[in-house]
Order: sequence, then structure tokens, then C-alpha cells
Amino acid sequence: MTMYLRRAVSSRSLIGLIRGIWSREVIQARSFSQGLVFSRDFICSHFTGTKEAPTLPTNFGFLKESHRGFAKGKRSRDDSGGGTVEVAPDIGPAAKSGAASQMDAAIDALSRELTKLRTGRASPGMLDHIIVETGGVKMPLNRLAVVSVMDPKTLSVNPYDPNTLKELEKAIVSSPLGLNPRAEGERLIAAIPPLTKEHMQALCKVVTKSSEDVKQSIRRARQKALDTIKKAGSSVPKDDAKRLEKEIDELTKKFVKSAEDMCKAKEKEITQG
Repeated sequence: MTMYLRRAVSSRSLIGLIRGIWSREVIQARSFSQGLVFSRDFICSHFTGTKEAPTLPTNFGFLKESHRGFAKGKRSRDDSGGGTVEVAPDIGPAAKSGAASQMDAAIDALSRELTKLRTGRASPGMLDHIIVETGGVKMPLNRLAVVSVMDPKTLSVNPYDPNTLKELEKAIVSSPLGLNPRAEGERLIAAIPPLTKEHMQALCKVVTKSSEDVKQSIRRARQKALDTIKKAGSSVPKDDAKRLEKEIDELTKKFVKSAEDMCKAKEKEITQG
């Protein structure tokens, strides 16, 4: 900025600018980092030796060129002067986090599916999937009533609105659970009948299929994460890539084991009541 200012001061082009702003008390010239202020008397006495405004030409070409020079200049984003610094995205950890979220979602879905299966033991969640139509609107049963366990073989269904009691009863009877609730005042009582051998075998097959489905979902999440790391190429150092692959494999084993344990517990509940 000092160099440009000296050139401007030594040029007759700047004199025209001084004359054009003669009516002002102060002329300000600002750089990027500091301001320079000159009084009118100082400038005139410096250039003419008097306090009178000089008669000067009005060519501003030099200042325009100088201004363009500042406008076109680009500051480096690298403080060391080595050019723009590009920061690679943190692909590896993001891929691992995404895989963990997908695996966790698969386990949650499995839990909901297993809860729907009827066993010989009463469970409040076993009615959650039942859809009840009331007033022309279909809603899950758990939004219309509170289901509680009276004893290991009996459920109590208490509707928020007693007027929906008939619709609740109809929906439970129509479900594949094989329940026949009876009205008792403003609530329904549903006895859980014992499972037949054929029913137990059928339910165990459903559990096995659910287990295989969720394990496939977990493995797909693993493969997707590994493919993402592989496609990143040099963005992820080889040592980091190997470490992340190992961590994702350990995560996969953990979720697969969790799914297997849940299904084994459900099969035991079905066969032993």
C-alpha cells in the first residue's frame, strides 16, 4: 500500500483528485490494515507551498489501474504462501458411524417384529401391531388403549374412550393372535391360550427367518461402509483404512450376536412358555 501511495502522490493524476475534493476538510486514504489521514492545508502546502488549491489535470487513469490491481488480487488461504489448502473429508469415521446407525436400526426393527409374535406368556407389546378402525380412521391399538399384564396368562385392555370398546374387541379377534377377549365393564380381558406344538413350530420358523433377514441387513451395512472407504482411495491412509475395516468387522460381529441372542430368547419363550 505504501508503494502505491507514493506513486499516487508523485503522479499528477492524484492532484486532480485532490482538487475535486477540495471542499472537504479531511481526505482519507485507507489501506487494508491501517488508515492514513491528511488535512487539506498539509496537502496543499506540501505540493504548492501555499494554502491555495492548485490548478491540475483531471486524468484518473493511474488510480483506476491501481484500484483494479487490488480488486483482482487474491489472498492465499495458506498462511505459508503455498497456495490454497484443501482439507479432505473425514470419510472413514463417517462410514463407520453410518454403518453403526444402520445396524442399530436393523436390531430395533427385529425387536418390533419379535414383539408381535404371540407366545404362551402375556406381553403388553404383543397387541401393538394391531390396527383398529374407528370413526373411519385406522390407528394402532396402542394409541387407543393402554395394554397391561394382569398375570402371565392374561392381558387387560383399557381404552382411552370407552366408546371404542367394540372396535377394539373386533380388531383383536380379527388379528392372527388367536385371542378372544371379553368385555368387563369399560375394559377388555384377553386370556392367552397355550400354544399347540404346530403353532410353536410355525412361530420358531418365523423367528429364524427374522434372524436371517436382520443379519443380512447388518452385513449389507458393513459392505456399504467398506465400499465407501475403498472408493475414497488415497483420501484415507492405508493404515487408517485397515484399522477402520477391523473396527467395522468387530461392530458387525457385535450386532449379529445381538440379533442371534434376541432370537434365541424368543424361541425359548415360545417353546417353554
